[in-house]
Amino acid sequence: MPLVEIRVPQGSLSQAKKELMIRKVTDAIVEAEGYPEARAATWIIIDEVAEGSWGVAGQALKLEEIVRALGIKQRTAGAE
Repeated sequence: MPLVEIRVPQGSLSQAKKELMIRKVTDAIVEAEGYPEARAATWIIIDEVAEGSWGVAGQALKLEEIVRALGIKQRTAGAE
C-alpha cells in the first residue's frame, strides 16, 4: 500500500491542481507497480506548509520569496 506525502507552500495550489497532482502521482505509482489493482491501495497526502514555515540557510521564507528564488512566475491558487 503506497503512501506518498507531498509538501507544498500553503496557497500555492488550487483545489483543481491538487486533484490533478493526486491523479498523476497515482497514475505513476500504478505504472511503476505494474498492476491496476495498486490504484485502490494508493494514498496521496498533500500537506500545505504554513506561510513562513519553509526555511533555507537559516532564513524563513514566504511563498513569494520561494517563487522568486526559483525564477517562476507568481500565480495565485485560483489561477489555472
